[in-house]
Amino acid sequence: MRIDLSNVITCENKVVTENVPIELESFKSRLGDFPIIEKAPVELRIANQENKQLLIHGVVDFTALIPCGRCLEEVPTNIHFEIEKEMKLENSAVNDEEMDDTDYLIGFDLDVDRLIYEEILVNWPMKVLCSEDCKGICKVCGINLNKGDCNCQRTELDPRMAAFQDVFNKFKEV
Repeated sequence: MRIDLSNVITCENKVVTENVPIELESFKSRLGDFPIIEKAPVELRIANQENKQLLIHGVVDFTALIPCGRCLEEVPTNIHFEIEKEMKLENSAVNDEEMDDTDYLIGFDLDVDRLIYEEILVNWPMKVLCSEDCKGICKVCGINLNKGDCNCQRTELDPRMAAFQDVFNKFKEV
């Protein structure tokens, strides 16, 4: 969704509050495509401070399905963050130097979904677990160890001792 900021930028000390729905259905990045299953409208407060700064403030809340870092089961994850943006105003326009850094502000139009997307990139969780005691998946057969055990040998030897293990395996009695 786009919001026209021309009336805020041209009027000194003007404050506008907009309730904007999040139009993103999923979050796409290099990590994958994560569906957004629940989202609340964003209340954006846009203020012109004495024709010197344009302030944008908002709170974003949504729930996305993110795979567990150990067992790969999808976990509904609540993501909450605040948007705080400050831009310098000169002659009833946003400073050209700051326009180069932003792709969510095109002329006097604020692209809310692009702004939210960029903030999600910064606030994305590093690792999501389905539970603190998640067992993960078997490295041999790939079964989810939270749902049951497998018969694979999971004893991991120190790779530095692999040469000794090979010697013992060659001279094992049959």
